[in-house]
Amino acid sequence: MLNLTLVDLPGITKVPVGDQPADIEYQIRDMIMQYICKENCLILAVTPANTDLANSDALKLAKDVDPQGQRTIGVITKLDLMDEGTDAREILENRLLPLRRGYIGVVNRSQKDIDGKKDIMAALQAEEKFFLSHPAYKHIAERMGTPYLQRTLNQQLTNHIRDTLPVFRSHLQSQLLALNKEAEEYKHYSPDDPARRTKTLLQSVQRLAADFEKFIEGSGDKVDTINLSGGARINRIFHERFPYELVKVETDERKMRREINYAIRNIHGVRTGLFTPDMAFEAIVKKQISSLKGPCIKCIDMVSQELITTVYQCINKLGSFPKLRDETERIVTTEIREQEIKCREQILMLIDIQLAYINTNHEDFIGFTNSQQVYNQSTKKTATGMTGNQGVALRSSLIVIRKGWLTINNIGIMKGGAKEYWFILSAETLSWYKDDEEKEKKYMLPLDNLKLRDVEKSFMSSKFVFAIFNTELRNVYKDYKCLELACNSQEELDSWKASLLRAGVYPEKVTEDGQGSGSPDSLTDPQLERQVETIRNLVDSYMSIIYKTIRDLMPKTIMHLMINSVKEFISSELLAQLYALGECSALMDESPEQQQHRVEVLRKHAALKEALAVIGEISTSTCTTPLPPPVDSSWIKASSPSVPKNSVIGGKALTRGHAPPVPRVSHTGPKAAPDGLQQLSGQQNRVPASVPRRHPPAIPNVK
Repeated sequence: MLNLTLVDLPGITKVPVGDQPADIEYQIRDMIMQYICKENCLILAVTPANTDLANSDALKLAKDVDPQGQRTIGVITKLDLMDEGTDAREILENRLLPLRRGYIGVVNRSQKDIDGKKDIMAALQAEEKFFLSHPAYKHIAERMGTPYLQRTLNQQLTNHIRDTLPVFRSHLQSQLLALNKEAEEYKHYSPDDPARRTKTLLQSVQRLAADFEKFIEGSGDKVDTINLSGGARINRIFHERFPYELVKVETDERKMRREINYAIRNIHGVRTGLFTPDMAFEAIVKKQISSLKGPCIKCIDMVSQELITTVYQCINKLGSFPKLRDETERIVTTEIREQEIKCREQILMLIDIQLAYINTNHEDFIGFTNSQQVYNQSTKKTATGMTGNQGVALRSSLIVIRKGWLTINNIGIMKGGAKEYWFILSAETLSWYKDDEEKEKKYMLPLDNLKLRDVEKSFMSSKFVFAIFNTELRNVYKDYKCLELACNSQEELDSWKASLLRAGVYPEKVTEDGQGSGSPDSLTDPQLERQVETIRNLVDSYMSIIYKTIRDLMPKTIMHLMINSVKEFISSELLAQLYALGECSALMDESPEQQQHRVEVLRKHAALKEALAVIGEISTSTCTTPLPPPVDSSWIKASSPSVPKNSVIGGKALTRGHAPPVPRVSHTGPKAAPDGLQQLSGQQNRVPASVPRRHPPAIPNVK
């Protein structure tokens, strides 16, 4: 017989006795409802035969939660205590006050039998004798009694199991299929076999090399759709983070002109110079080139850290062998650090090469003559030229550089607080909309005279913030001097900065005024001003060549000296260095977790096969009984007592107590209090998400 759990629920108390709370009926109803509302339970509506069945509270509550009668079985008790000349034949035959699943009569032990220690077997025999000998019940005796009730409930459980078998079998088969390959390997697994250890070591290193290459070069196998990783992050460093770092070191216009001015005057000394000195140009250019060392070193450090992170992701798959994982991590990390040092030396040498010779004959360099012409043209801007550029500006304003969600962070609470909008960055404007449908535009901000400023992340905020402000101290948005924009990650922040950089919104330069007198703004010497402007144009032209060269050589150098070298090392040198340790056998010692995992896989595999075999037996050895047809149960009146508002007891408002804890659980048999409820379920402690609450009847005032 299959197992069921029997929960013996109390009968409903109408009148509080002793120290019981005034709302005892409400509390009992609430507790009963928590159990009988569950769809996976059968309700035994127990009613004494010597009471009026039409007034049964048990049937009323069952009707509330099971209006179709699919889960309700009527149980009639105390048939042996009915008055002479009366019987419950019509009820048990389901002709009077019918239920869909009908009624089952039982005769339990009396208090006298219990006091006399009458055992269960004797009680069952007495019950069977009662039904067989009673003239009103002997024709239906085979459908009466506790054993028949047990068989009926067992059949309902069997029906439920057979209904759920197809889905359950499919789920078990999919689990078994997923474990088949791994379990087959573990069946013939010999942890101490030297040949097996050597083979596993070789396969582990080969798999590590393949995984590392997939992370770096990219692969369509198991693509991460949540975060960037490996090669994609390094690519972002090359083409977003590094150009942004280069722009940050560019000197602002005022400082550049002041340095050129001082260089020209210091080169001329006490004499007044008639020509523009090329030594001033060379001094300024070399200073600009030297300032590139910082961003280049930072780029190498970021790539090195990404390589180490990628190696950690690959090495984590060696967790079954802790010693092998630790040694592999140490060897590969050491190799990355060594290649990082070589790459740093090479990059610094490239910058020193640029400092060694200033090539003024470069084909892209404008030269002194062209620089003077540029200066003359810049001082003679005409309206015709500006009009001719309007079409170009209009076309460039239509180019969309980036779209995405950003939060405007510095709007006060009184004005709505921080709110997320859909931003569109073009070559000329920054616009934001209510949502990504781009129908309701909130604002369009021109990018002229805008700069970018970093904002420190607040202690309580998880957002990453940057700010946009106007260099002419004008309001950027409504009454705000700056616009603080927040995003959800550092990667998103860096990407937006790089996009704004493409649109011409450069980061803010923090400068300090130098000592000494004389400022380019206060120059009155036209000749010196022309010389400053000439050298300024020459520096711009030459540094654009340097920036272009460095942006091109940095990814190539790092790829050759770091990334490709580490890939080659893992695929060809790592295994040799592991063998050189002389502890190959110890390296392949399994972790306790892996040993436990192997045992667990074999145990689960065997359990799944056994479960499928049991399901097959159930399918062939059991049968399903159909659900009885519906009957007219309108004779059961719905239970809907209510409490009038402001009910009081003795002048005090009624306060309902909490429902009592989980009721007692019995596994002995279907015994309940008079006019009570019994509920059978496979999960007796699970409370449904929504439980209908029943109110007690109104309580009169007590004087």
